[in-house]
Amino acid sequence: MSPIELPLLERDRELAALSAVIGELGSGRPAVVTVTGEPGLGQNDLLRWSAAHATDAGLRVLSAHATPAEHEVRYGVVAQLLAEESRALAPRLFLTDEQPGGLPGLNGLLNAVRDRPTLLVVRDTQWLDPASLRWLEALTRRLPRAPVALLTSTTGTALTRPEWSVGTPLTGLATTIELALPPLTSSGTATAVLRAFGAPGDPAFTEALTDATRGIPAVVHDVLDRFVRAGHSPRADRIDTLRALTAEVVGDHATRALSDLRDPAAVDALRALAVCGDLLGFPLVCTLAGPHSVSESRLRAALAASGLTTVRDGHPRVQDAVVRARVLEEMPAEDRAELYARAAGLAQRVAADDQGIADLLLLARPVGDPWAVDTLRRGFTSALRCGRRDLAVAYLARALDEPLAAEDRARIEFQLASVEMVTAPAAAERRLGGLIRATRPGPGAGLRARATDLCLLGGDTRAARHALAGAIDSAPAAPEPRRGTTGAPAVPPGAGPPPAPRTHLVPHRSYPGTPPGATGPGGERSTAPDLPSTSRAHDAPCSSGPEAAGTGTAVPDEDPAVAERHELTVLCRVASFLRHDDADLDVLPVPALPDAVHNPAVAGVRAWEHGVAGVHREEVRRLARSAFVPAATGRPLLVVPRLLGCRALLLTDDGEEAENHLGALLDESHRERAAISVAHILTVRAELHIRHGRPDAAARDLAAAEAELPRDRLHPLFLPYWLALSMVTDLQNGHAERARETAARPLPPLAHESATTAQLLFARGVLARVDDEPHQAREHFRACGRWLLRHGCVNPAVQPWRSLAAEAAHTVGDTEEAGRLVHEEVRLARRWGAASPLGRAQLSLAVVTEENRVENLRAAVTTLSAAPARTAYTRAVIELAAAEREENERRAAAALGPAATVLPRAVPPPGPHVPSTGGRPPGRPPAPRRAAPTGRRTAKAPGHEAAVWHGLTTVERETAALAAQGLGNREIATELAVTTRAVELRLSGVYRKLRIRGREELRALVQEAEGS
Repeated sequence: MSPIELPLLERDRELAALSAVIGELGSGRPAVVTVTGEPGLGQNDLLRWSAAHATDAGLRVLSAHATPAEHEVRYGVVAQLLAEESRALAPRLFLTDEQPGGLPGLNGLLNAVRDRPTLLVVRDTQWLDPASLRWLEALTRRLPRAPVALLTSTTGTALTRPEWSVGTPLTGLATTIELALPPLTSSGTATAVLRAFGAPGDPAFTEALTDATRGIPAVVHDVLDRFVRAGHSPRADRIDTLRALTAEVVGDHATRALSDLRDPAAVDALRALAVCGDLLGFPLVCTLAGPHSVSESRLRAALAASGLTTVRDGHPRVQDAVVRARVLEEMPAEDRAELYARAAGLAQRVAADDQGIADLLLLARPVGDPWAVDTLRRGFTSALRCGRRDLAVAYLARALDEPLAAEDRARIEFQLASVEMVTAPAAAERRLGGLIRATRPGPGAGLRARATDLCLLGGDTRAARHALAGAIDSAPAAPEPRRGTTGAPAVPPGAGPPPAPRTHLVPHRSYPGTPPGATGPGGERSTAPDLPSTSRAHDAPCSSGPEAAGTGTAVPDEDPAVAERHELTVLCRVASFLRHDDADLDVLPVPALPDAVHNPAVAGVRAWEHGVAGVHREEVRRLARSAFVPAATGRPLLVVPRLLGCRALLLTDDGEEAENHLGALLDESHRERAAISVAHILTVRAELHIRHGRPDAAARDLAAAEAELPRDRLHPLFLPYWLALSMVTDLQNGHAERARETAARPLPPLAHESATTAQLLFARGVLARVDDEPHQAREHFRACGRWLLRHGCVNPAVQPWRSLAAEAAHTVGDTEEAGRLVHEEVRLARRWGAASPLGRAQLSLAVVTEENRVENLRAAVTTLSAAPARTAYTRAVIELAAAEREENERRAAAALGPAATVLPRAVPPPGPHVPSTGGRPPGRPPAPRRAAPTGRRTAKAPGHEAAVWHGLTTVERETAALAAQGLGNREIATELAVTTRAVELRLSGVYRKLRIRGREELRALVQEAEGS
């Protein structure tokens, strides 16, 4: 296939000017025309067109082409011009000595042109040798007396400005013109595409071609030629291929230009410019290039003439990254690394931008100075602030190439691994494993525990076991500690409840960790003994936390080696729960902890262990608070134990305190740039928002967590927990279809072995409950319960699976199982003592049992009024209002006799609120529907005021009733003859007392009470 041919696009103005010059030359009028522009804009194409046009007009045409190779050849261009006129003159130009003032061949040329006008065409005058330049300048001064036109082209700035350029003094009346060529516009590029393919291209394709080639006609031609030869079409889906071809063409043009650049000083300056031209000014670039006798102005001209640079802000700059790469790849690797190192040192001395210096250090040899490491670490922080984790990792990895003290190297390794946990988890695990094996007790011994803590956040459970084994091997001999609490090992954020000790494992369908008499989902009684921590917690306070817990003061800490061993022990318990590796021969049993351990990490884990066992709530609260009290020795607090402490506070209904701790922990993780810690903290806070009825806030935190740690980078052990939170949040926000898509998502095999599977089973049960599939919901809740009991979780505050399974069983008609499960939940919740689980259990008891239903609902309303779960409280109030109305209407119907009729009530479909949502289960007698009020609005509250407006004053009831009917604040003020401000204050009090968020929830309460 022959190469494509393109016309001179968008050069009509230049062609007209050249045609006029050639026409005037035929009449004997001399002229000097200079065509300038960047390389590739078509200067020489215009000169070739002019030569052909002049030849057709009968003019004599003499041509020459200056090249870098002949820049030092005396009269090289003159010899080319005169070769056709006097073949004997050319050799003499190179052999004879130049006489002062002598211009060989000039007079002969002037005599020859008197009979026939002549056009002299000289291409690329930026490479003229000095002798030819003087010869042409002398010719220019004589032009008014001869019918000669001089047509030249140049790229960039010539090394020496010719005398015939515009703005230089010329004698006589010769016409002087300078034509500066612009690049092609989008329209010109579209025309080139049309000529190349015979059909117009997509607008997106044309625009991409214009941007990639910068409108340089030579580049456009070569790109389109390769594109056509490859058989592609100018479609938008070929833009990536177009950009790749453009990079190749630009690189080839740069390589040719580099081969023409023969001046060593210019080459060195170009390389220095490619390294740091965007960071340092051109004088400093010249200093970096090395000592040369060439002046700065001459270097500027040489670089501009090469076409490899452009001028921005008054300084030469390498055109783009492709040209920069071609310039530097010609250097040996050692010389290139040395040049980068010298550039970084120079930039550091002149106090250049830190990130710019860090970019130079990435490709430099080790500098060996402390400032290099400090600069790279500052660049790391700046890159993370901009969201460039890949660049941040590169900075710290480069810092490790510098000579470092062992402690500094370990800290940088840890900081690097905290970011690699998101970008390259396998590399982070290897790096942390090396830290765990290499670090020994000492001033920086806390780093081993922090590395293990970070491994657990990343899902690496084996690292904790290896760390503990190393700590045991390196620890001094000590008496065996007496056995302490052996409750279920704790879990990292979102992992769910801890497991029972392995000595508590029992045959299938027996549930360890369940108190004597507690039953599983199928009604079987557990044969496992009670947890040791359970009985002791009832008898006396636990001494496993700091004495000053909750006071905010530092407490004594153990010896660093002992403290580290205790921290690694509790982290190993977490790892043992997350993933059992009993089949591995190198797995050692987790040692027991002594009863009295003054360590915040131990306190946080034990708080969660006792919390999921559902005993001694005050002790759990004290231990959880101890997890946030720093040790007197200044050992850094670990993340996983503090997250477990926050989750323990959620179980005790101390959500506000837990939220404050999570906020402080989030700020700390942001300061340390630990993205994986930030992600786990946000997920725990999302769970807090779900428990407190704030699904919009939960959705924001989950989105922020996924931005920090994309779900495809999440370890499978934690994936069920994240999916469960997403499903529940979507259900509460009314996005049921999105929750179904999440539930249908396939899980990796390891996710099915995770302790967080219980969370996902519960969320699937909630989804089935919303979809009105009670059989499937009951199976999911029962499976969740089996999983929790297998791991020693008894407390209904973790997940109220019994109550929801009971409601599902009641719906399908299994009243026996429903009663057994709900009574079990009430008993366990009452033993725990927190308002939220107890109120939810009382509410479910009222739903599944007809006996004392109103009393149970009143107890649920009273209990939940002190709980942070506003959604459950709202449901309890609505259920109580409906129950009281039904009871009153039955009494009224009985008083009226058999003639009274009871109309069925329309029950709205179950909503997405979790876990306290759903309509009234089937089997309950329907209530009559009350007619909607008509006529003038009044301040009378709906029926059964005592239930709906529980705790409100008379004026607040009147105001709330009018607001529920749709009146605005100004209308209510007019109706009640009060000020608008008074109405606002009354409604604020109503919302606060009813624990609702606005008029919509108020209207929902009233409509439910009225049976609408």
